[in-house]
Amino acid sequence: MADVSIEKLASDIGTTVDRLVGQFKDAGITKSAGDQVNEDEKQKLLDHLSKQHGSAAEPTRMTLKRKTTSTLSVGKSKEVKVEVRKKRTYVKRSDVEEQQRQAEEEAKRLEEEARLKREAEEKAAAEAKKAAEEKARKAAEAKKAAEEERARRAEQAKKEAEARKQDEPELTEAEKAEQEAARQEEERLRKAQEEEAQKKLEEEAKKAAEEARKLAEENERRWKEEEERRKKAEAEEVHLHSNRYAQEAEDEEDMQVERSSRRRRKPKKNAGEHLKQGFNKPAAPVERVVKLGATITVGELASKLAIKSNEVIKTMMKMGEMATINQVLDQDTAVLVVEEMGHKYELVNDNALEEELLAEGTDGEKTTRAPVVTIMGHVDHGKTSLLDYIRRAKVADGEAGGITQHIGAYKVHTDNGEITFLDTPGHAAFTAMRARGATATDIVILVVAADDGVMPQTKEAVQHARAAGVPLIVAVNKMDKETADPDRVKTELSQLEVISEEWGGEHQFCNVSAKTGMGVEELLEAIVLQAEVLDLKAMAEGPGRGIVIESRLDKGRGPVASVLVQEGQLRAGDILLCGEEYGRVRAMRDENGNDMKVAGPSTPVEVLGLSGVPVAGEDAAVVKDERKAREVAAKRHQKKRELKLARQQKAKLENMFANMESGDVSELNIVLKADVQGSVEAISESLIKLSTSEVKVNIVGSGVGGITETDATLAAASGAIVLGFNVRADATARRVLEAEEIDLRYYSVIYNLIDEVKAAMSGMLAPEFKQEIIGLAEVRDVFKSPKLGAIAGCMVTEGVVKRSNPIRVLRDNVVIYEGELESLRRFKDDVQEVRNGMECGIGVKNYNDVKVGDQIEVFEIVEVKREI
Repeated sequence: MADVSIEKLASDIGTTVDRLVGQFKDAGITKSAGDQVNEDEKQKLLDHLSKQHGSAAEPTRMTLKRKTTSTLSVGKSKEVKVEVRKKRTYVKRSDVEEQQRQAEEEAKRLEEEARLKREAEEKAAAEAKKAAEEKARKAAEAKKAAEEERARRAEQAKKEAEARKQDEPELTEAEKAEQEAARQEEERLRKAQEEEAQKKLEEEAKKAAEEARKLAEENERRWKEEEERRKKAEAEEVHLHSNRYAQEAEDEEDMQVERSSRRRRKPKKNAGEHLKQGFNKPAAPVERVVKLGATITVGELASKLAIKSNEVIKTMMKMGEMATINQVLDQDTAVLVVEEMGHKYELVNDNALEEELLAEGTDGEKTTRAPVVTIMGHVDHGKTSLLDYIRRAKVADGEAGGITQHIGAYKVHTDNGEITFLDTPGHAAFTAMRARGATATDIVILVVAADDGVMPQTKEAVQHARAAGVPLIVAVNKMDKETADPDRVKTELSQLEVISEEWGGEHQFCNVSAKTGMGVEELLEAIVLQAEVLDLKAMAEGPGRGIVIESRLDKGRGPVASVLVQEGQLRAGDILLCGEEYGRVRAMRDENGNDMKVAGPSTPVEVLGLSGVPVAGEDAAVVKDERKAREVAAKRHQKKRELKLARQQKAKLENMFANMESGDVSELNIVLKADVQGSVEAISESLIKLSTSEVKVNIVGSGVGGITETDATLAAASGAIVLGFNVRADATARRVLEAEEIDLRYYSVIYNLIDEVKAAMSGMLAPEFKQEIIGLAEVRDVFKSPKLGAIAGCMVTEGVVKRSNPIRVLRDNVVIYEGELESLRRFKDDVQEVRNGMECGIGVKNYNDVKVGDQIEVFEIVEVKREI
């Protein structure tokens, strides 16, 4: 592993830098806080600490003392306390005695086992022999019984023959010969049966004797093997005891390794050999190919690598990153970990289902569409008023403070055809809205006031248009004013490389007046001309595609999204997928609130029926399968959450030391609710930008819609203030806020909100203390006092010398002492202050080296209120 710094090592092992430096010094290594530490130095420190914590020698004697106190009653009113002390000493056996005792016990155990086995084998042999004898006896008895039966039958047959002979008449010679032949045949068969039975009995007896002999031989062999094993074990024990002292140093080292790694060593080399598996370790490391998506947890990565999670965590710790099993890693980090562990990776696309869903119906015939024009410019330069004149409406009157705080989308029917206008806010806080407007548009109209010229947001609008690659038309407004100076506007814009066609550039300039209507027709003609040059086309048929311009939560209608359709057709009843939200379009309305059934390209509509408030700027697409839309929305939500967790973890790791060094940072917790998504985004960004190194804005909760009981509870739990922008709190939320005494503020203009939050943050700043000189006295003479020491006779040359304030003594304009006055006198009286031009006697506390010509400077510490 590479060398690490003292600070990093101290952080990893959880100790302070000073303590770690001291431990290195005790180990004989001189280090300072900024030095690097290598592996050898770490090992030396570890050895030193192990010895220091008692790994060298264990105590051989332990003494326990016990003291008990009891009270005895002696007489009626007398008590005597009796103290009994007991002392017991335990002496530890030496290691040699302990090992000899263990060896003797082991030998006795093995001998006992061998004796028991031998007895068991002898018993088994005796039983086998007895069984064989029993079998032979039974065979002899059976043979004897058979012979007796045969003799009995022969006797009976003889008697029967004699009886027949007496009863029957005399047989002929032929009959006698026949009977004799039958008798001989019967006798032959009987003898054959007897011989067969005898042979069978002999074979069985022989087989039983052979089995008994084999069993005895097997028992004898096993007994010999057990005896050899026991002798070998005893020899090994004796060998270990004889080499104990020679191995003492090695054993000590092994014990240190054991303590440091917390692993138990096996006492003998061959112990447990019979329990080992027959698995052969691979000769070469297995190289796996891991498929990585946008995010992956540590546990999932370990599973794909077929290793334990702690191996992955160990690798990440070596790389300098602390991780847990459930931590989400981004793709870049996962790639580094896989490469570090010697495996290969393959980046996969998690959006296959999404792309398949959105790829449906992308082919079709394209037709000319209306241009989408965004009006941009500095705040209060007349963007909305110009659009009002074009629309013949009064939109600006309805905006709080006369400034636009939402993106307005309008479709205007002019003599030159249809034009869709997007009106963006000009305030500095709405940067994201302007950028979104520039990306969703075909032409940008830059409105610049003729009397005001180029301002900060004008420059920003030019940058947004240039970044989006959109053509720019400049409308120089307020030409009806006497102070109007269009040439100044052209000159200032030329510095931003926006040069008019008159001056040889490529940008059209139109002088207009939103009040009188001057030049508006020329502006519309310029828009149509630019649209013809761009040759704007889109699919008129097929599933609709577009972009979410703005979104909000309406109390009566639910989530409402303003969608600009860019291709295809959006119909009521279509399934619309907008970022993490989806739903069936229940109703569509135009900018005037009229219901619409179909919206074609370049048409802005308000859509109702989504599952939630979509994020402004997300793509909106019509899909056919609602189940797939739900899957894609859920997957996007999960991916966004995992990416957020991965970023948070990365930020935590990167800022860990910075946060430790910065110390305590005051936090202003805010719960923010606004009427539309764009306002939430703009206000959040503006407030976070106010954060400083001392005071930080922390937005604990934000959302679209009214302030609910949940928001109030969240504010109470986190000690936050609640800000409502164009929204109000319901009755339940107000009760909670009043009960918890939480600060609730309503705003309708973004300036006021930001200014008040800035003021609140300024109040949280630690005050600054400034030293202010209030008087200066020159030493003219020095007197000695037996009580007070040196007394300086002074003339006050500037300001006032006050007794209660701190002072500095200056010699040749250099501060030589800083302290306080011990006494201040005018003539013989003690006084509190002496003014300019008067003489006085000054005694400086704990300082007697005052000389003629010194100056005594009196100052006071003034608290200065800080502002952000």
